[in-house]
Amino acid sequence: MSAHRSLLRTATAVVGAVGVLGLTACGAADTGKSSDVGGKKTVTMTVPSWVGAQANVAVAKQILEKELGYTVKTQQMGEVLAWDALSKGDVDAVLEDWGHPKEEKQYVETKKTVVDGGDLGVTGHIGWFVPKYFADAHPDVTDWKNLNKYAKDFRTAESGDKGELLEGSPDYVTNDDAIIDNLKLDLKTNYAGSEAAQITAIKKYAKEKKPFLTYWWTPQWLNAQIDMVEIKLPEYKEGCDADPKKVTCAYPQTPLKKFLNADFAKDGGEAAEFLKNFKWTTDQQNEVALMIADQKLSPEAAADKWVKANESTWKAWLPKK
Repeated sequence: MSAHRSLLRTATAVVGAVGVLGLTACGAADTGKSSDVGGKKTVTMTVPSWVGAQANVAVAKQILEKELGYTVKTQQMGEVLAWDALSKGDVDAVLEDWGHPKEEKQYVETKKTVVDGGDLGVTGHIGWFVPKYFADAHPDVTDWKNLNKYAKDFRTAESGDKGELLEGSPDYVTNDDAIIDNLKLDLKTNYAGSEAAQITAIKKYAKEKKPFLTYWWTPQWLNAQIDMVEIKLPEYKEGCDADPKKVTCAYPQTPLKKFLNADFAKDGGEAAEFLKNFKWTTDQQNEVALMIADQKLSPEAAADKWVKANESTWKAWLPKK
């Protein structure tokens, strides 16, 4: 998840066996076009590490294979690496991008090797959050100007004499260290290592009703189970995050987008048309993500269940005959 999800945001595993979507990792396609491998039409997609994005790929894979006759291959990789692979044609599509201005300028505007695949239909937002039970007891904690007052409550063995700002995967490129330094906050970032590990820590804190401060985002299936309140950082304004070292503002609201390899977008046939048409809501994505991460369904099983129950939605994504 880029600095704009900063989740660059999407982590490696997601709650148990979610990790690689249960899908087969694949080798690079030669051209970025949907190609013939063993006589079959093949599409390659990157699988980000967070479960919402895995839900996108699982549903798209299900429909591409069962309805359109493609073989779908997947690769799990970090977000910046995914842009490089997309440009080279090693993958055909990224279905959930949280905003990478540098890569967009390089590959979409300058090299023209990647094209905008349209909106996913989901708006993402990153921020700092505390549990509602702590905010209810200390209402002024939601103003960043009061965070130093509560820093001692967020201390952990890893953060020492500073309050901990719990992070997810080191792969997520965030603005948090700069925000802490520039706002002179008595905090220290601590990376759990993955989205799954971060969720485990949050669940443990919540079960014990302990205070915590975490980098977090929406949409995310856990939000339906643990009520968290966002800290009001200085208001986001266009360009306030242009210099990563000088950031003092909140994260923006980010309409999540799809991006396609330019050759694939032009010559990828029904697969390219379908992926351009693929668009669903936050609630629909969360429904599949919850089945994967919380109900422990395999991504394939979750996608199959959702596809069977939502034919009227996905039929509109199919190429027009």
